[in-house]
Amino acid sequence: MSKVRVLVGTKKGAFVLAADGERKKWSVDGPFFAGWEIYHMKGSPVNPERIYASQTSAWFGQMVQRSDDGGKSWDAVGNEFAYEGVAGTHQWYDGTPHPWEFKRVWHLEPSLTEAETVFAGIEDAALFKSTDGGGTWAEVAGLRKHGSGPAWQPGAGGMCLHTIILDPVNAGRMYVAISAAGSFRTDDGGQTWRPINRGLVSEFMPDPHAEVGHCVHHIAMHPSRPDRLFMQKHWDVMRSDDAGETWHEVSGNLPTDFGFVIDVHAHEPETIYVVPIKSDQEHFPLDGKLQVFRSRGGGHDWEALTNGLPQENCYVNVLRDAMAVDSLDECGVYFGTTGGQVFVSPDGGDHWQAIVENLPAVLSVEVQTIP
Repeated sequence: MSKVRVLVGTKKGAFVLAADGERKKWSVDGPFFAGWEIYHMKGSPVNPERIYASQTSAWFGQMVQRSDDGGKSWDAVGNEFAYEGVAGTHQWYDGTPHPWEFKRVWHLEPSLTEAETVFAGIEDAALFKSTDGGGTWAEVAGLRKHGSGPAWQPGAGGMCLHTIILDPVNAGRMYVAISAAGSFRTDDGGQTWRPINRGLVSEFMPDPHAEVGHCVHHIAMHPSRPDRLFMQKHWDVMRSDDAGETWHEVSGNLPTDFGFVIDVHAHEPETIYVVPIKSDQEHFPLDGKLQVFRSRGGGHDWEALTNGLPQENCYVNVLRDAMAVDSLDECGVYFGTTGGQVFVSPDGGDHWQAIVENLPAVLSVEVQTIP
């Protein structure tokens, strides 16, 4: 029977949760790197025992950790990130000269096909690549050579490249999202990039329809339909059916379309999940009721999923990288909250249960399905 491994990054350490395919009885290991912020953990699709973690601290800086035994032990690797000639040469979003800074790694994305290749999205917004398992890193500099750089600006969490999606069919195609710049696509392995934000509307911008400057919170894709993308934006749930060339809103009957996270069912490419929160100022569920919303038709029509979730006095948030799905026959859905809970639904969202409670605030959740 297959098993699942849930990788949980929190404000004060990393945790590894594991269960068999029934997903009823869980082991909890950790905290690893206690006291450090773990922005993201991700396992390699090629070698499930290879896991990367982003370890960061306001006092001690940024480190990348790697495990080759499924999270039992860890080693610091390749913590020298070399920019391509950037010092003092770029313009800040308000037009003043400012060097690009390296603050933290927000997202780690291992290659779908090459065991030693992994990408890192960092703050200030840049993309890095390692081809030796994180030992050395080089900037994929074409992204920040795009002429729109002066229009990028930090969102509330910083100017972060927080989403990396690798196309499983077209090896040269990759999507990234930056807060607050928008979404970008490359079709030549990262040499050149272009914004893919047509159809996004951001009322807080001087030009609500501008090519860049949109605060994209997260993007999700089902591997069987790599041209179809789903986006949770700073207000609005969006969908693209043409690889990001155009977007249209699918918020439909959601009680609020502000949120951070969005994901897609493992076996149903039209089934998507979001967790709406009250507003961009009040980052908690409406009326203190924690609700996941599911659309089985790719958006527009949504149903609230609440069975097993707290329905009173719940004022937590679910951050952009804190939801994931497994690929078991009956798809499991997982998410973590800023209140330290990690929930699982072993039946695609119909019923929920807490795997663990009282962790530090959860920053990210990833799932590995292991034969």
